[in-house]
Amino acid sequence: MMALAGALGTVTGGARKPLPKLEPGIKISVQVPGDPGDEDLQFVRQLGAGYVNIPGGGQNATHENYLRLRQKVEAAGLKVWNIANAAVHNMEEVTLNLPGRDRKIEEYKTYLRNLGQAGIYYTTYAHMGNGIWSTERETTRGGATARAFDQARADKGYWVGKVFQGPLTHGRQYSQEEIWENYTYFIKAVVPVAEQEGIRIGIHPDDPPAPELGGVPRCIFGNFDGYRKALEIAGSPNVGMCLCVGCWLEGGKLMGKDVIETIRYFGAQQKLFKVHFRNVTAPLPHFVETFVDSGYMDMYQVMKALREVKFSGVVIPDHVPGMVGGARAATAYTVAYMRALIDRANAEVRG
Repeated sequence: MMALAGALGTVTGGARKPLPKLEPGIKISVQVPGDPGDEDLQFVRQLGAGYVNIPGGGQNATHENYLRLRQKVEAAGLKVWNIANAAVHNMEEVTLNLPGRDRKIEEYKTYLRNLGQAGIYYTTYAHMGNGIWSTERETTRGGATARAFDQARADKGYWVGKVFQGPLTHGRQYSQEEIWENYTYFIKAVVPVAEQEGIRIGIHPDDPPAPELGGVPRCIFGNFDGYRKALEIAGSPNVGMCLCVGCWLEGGKLMGKDVIETIRYFGAQQKLFKVHFRNVTAPLPHFVETFVDSGYMDMYQVMKALREVKFSGVVIPDHVPGMVGGARAATAYTVAYMRALIDRANAEVRG
């Protein structure tokens, strides 16, 4: 408790900045390189999307660089939804209370302040302690290659150059109580900064949302009840969901509520900030990421539910399969399909 009080003591006292109002309607965003060129931004305009997501981190994680990128994107007639920082995403030090935890939390708070200074008011956060788990890539429709996960063969997780080798990725078994305590410590420390800066934090589901991987429970962001409790603990309008539809479909019945019920519940609370629009072939224990129109979910029902709850954040193509023609071909196919679903949902809900 003393440590928690210390962490909170560094950020209390600031006034809450109102959350920026969002224009009504579902918006499409596209992932671009960390320093997008003119052609990258032209491609996004040609797709009819209005927003971009930009990866980042390292020495470029400064408010000066974020402002430069924002101005560059806006000069091209687009807007920045978020600029990521991989160094403060999936922080094992935070999730598992490892040495350096408070330093990483301070780094995250600095990241939030840098975003705020640059006029960027959304970020995605993920709370996995041992990375994203995958097995060898497999093929989906037409021989397109795609990420896959087969729980019978999975033995390691990955995150930005790190490999988390099972069976116990950190040498011991963690309890659910520890994972919850570590999340509470983190979120109580960073919420005041998010509120001071007016930034929405959308928390991404565990990928995959298996109950446990490598001795680390995925008990918070691997199911509906965990999300509900986690957002209640945060107790802030600034903390909500980055709903990865693909992750939710990966979990299947393990999630407790299906993706449509989840959209309706958290959408009614204005807690949906961003949606990763992705389909998979089947739920755990074995899935392959596939085309949006080729998995086990009717993705129109997802888009329609978002429209019904008046979702006004962005949807983005996520983990698109490898197509002939390269990444742009896969992105273009996915965005075109998403635009058609939005048009249909708008017409049907209005009707």
